[in-house]
Amino acid sequence: MQPAPVEQSSLVRPYAVTGGRTAPRTQLALEALVSSATSVHHDLSTRTPEYQAISALCRQVRSVAEISAMLRIPLGVTRILVADMAAEHLVQLHQPQLDAGKPDLNLLERVLSGLRRL
Repeated sequence: MQPAPVEQSSLVRPYAVTGGRTAPRTQLALEALVSSATSVHHDLSTRTPEYQAISALCRQVRSVAEISAMLRIPLGVTRILVADMAAEHLVQLHQPQLDAGKPDLNLLERVLSGLRRL
């Protein structure tokens, strides 16, 4: 009798993806918008699968929270990866500006618009 084939898990521990880091190098708001800074023809084959997925997903502007949800990557890991990609100029960040604790009206309008579309 031959032993049953062992299924290999495709799960990678979050600390392995982030190199053991638990916080992004720069502060990154959950609602920060991210867009890909690489062209369609830019070779990302030497990058990690997570970098490739984020770059492809951000061809359309997405929030950090959306990236996390759509790729099913924990939010903390997503924040670290996006911050690293921004440092390498692979993505562009569009952080909300908070003026003396006042809410960003543009952000609130976008949220309201999104809720109305639901």
